Amino acid sequence: MPNTARWAATLTLTATAVCAPLSGSALAAPNAPASLYAPSALVMTTGHGQSAAVATPQRAVTLSCAPSASGSHPDATDACADLRAVGGDLSQLSPRAGVFCTKLYDPVVVTVQGVWQGKRVDYERTFTNECVKNSYGTAVFAF
Repeated sequence: MPNTARWAATLTLTATAVCAPLSGSALAAPNAPASLYAPSALVMTTGHGQSAAVATPQRAVTLSCAPSASGSHPDATDACADLRAVGGDLSQLSPRAGVFCTKLYDPVVVTVQGVWQGKRVDYERTFTNECVKNSYGTAVFAF
């Protein structure tokens, strides 16, 4: 897939994930507050390769954590709990204790783009293999 098509797909998913939760505020009563929560909507992709520039995206999911966990992420509730525990800083996620992975080198790249509590998120990380990727946090990268 060309880079242009990959970026277009990512931007479309990001816009949908960020704007969809906000669109309900237009239907609210005129004097009601739009929302008590800052927007938290992320688009997460994964693919095999050394970086997002050369990896072929294999899966993309959405994750919205405010006001409640939702999206196409298979375990949105636990993923949101993991993110809240590190204040939305994906680089602070650490591997779970007691998880053992092989040393097989089959790089997997994860990208996360969107908004966490009103702040822009643009994250990319390459893991040595799928097992290592899934060991970070409880559920954030397990999709």
